[in-house]
Amino acid sequence: MSSTLINSNQISALILAGGRAQRMDGCDKGLVSLHGQPMICHVIDTLKPQLELIRINANRNQSAYAALAQDLEETDKVTRGIPGYEVVGDNLQDFQGPLAGIAAGLQQCPTEWMLIAPCDTPFLPANLVERLRQAAEREQAEIVVAHDGKRLQPVVALLQRRLLPSLLGYLEQGERKIDRWYAKHQCRPVDFSDQPEAFLNINTLTEKQLLENQVV
Repeated sequence: MSSTLINSNQISALILAGGRAQRMDGCDKGLVSLHGQPMICHVIDTLKPQLELIRINANRNQSAYAALAQDLEETDKVTRGIPGYEVVGDNLQDFQGPLAGIAAGLQQCPTEWMLIAPCDTPFLPANLVERLRQAAEREQAEIVVAHDGKRLQPVVALLQRRLLPSLLGYLEQGERKIDRWYAKHQCRPVDFSDQPEAFLNINTLTEKQLLENQVV
């Protein structure tokens, strides 16, 4: 186990944008425009006040993500004075699922803990990192996962970098189920039932359009 206290500088984020997005008619979810900007930018805008280091897991359109990252970096040099957003691709071929992206992120993770969040959940809580961090401290857990009051949100989680060997071994066995891997470790849910709408994810272009048509 790591020490009881977890400082914010021990945490970096990985935004998962590496899937096929088949239900999105093959469009790259992170780059799909929502309210005038790429969907991944909504996630970044939420995480930026919470963490300094944010990386992007992408397997398609990496040049587009790199260009987006460069633009964000130029802005952040002015507003925050810190470096920008590295794009990390899966080491496994053929879109092996979120665990492949998590493994790639952990292999290059510069911090003891890594937050994961999906690119298609644009309304994440403004206190996401703090609540997950506190739960990890309180529970002495290796993984803490957001729970919206009805269901677990397995790709909104905080996990220890030292779990990488376990994850690589799991993947080498041909396993891909994220919940089964979590069950092998000290994994605890974190209650976010006070803001379940924060975990709304957009899977289709129709859902995106309906959301944009709503009066905000």
